[in-house]
Amino acid sequence: MARDGSAERDDRPAGDGPWWAGIGPVGAVGLIVAGAAVGLWFFLRLPGTPDEPGTAFYGVAKILAIGLVLAGTALLGRLRARAGERRDGEGE
Repeated sequence: MARDGSAERDDRPAGDGPWWAGIGPVGAVGLIVAGAAVGLWFFLRLPGTPDEPGTAFYGVAKILAIGLVLAGTALLGRLRARAGERRDGEGE
């Protein structure tokens, strides 16, 4: 087994991953908007709000966190790609 645990990763099936792994930056923004809308709905105590708001806000926080992480990761990837293009262009 390699020191970084790559042997363990090679044994997993290719499609094995979390439900949010392939939604991309557009899906990330959708998660952020949906999480904010549901959180506002619960905060205003509109019809359909659960009796226990703590658990509802916990679920909303998870959705927002996943959306923010995915959006941040997409943004960092784009900035790194842009910086790599600049470095490649300067060498010519």
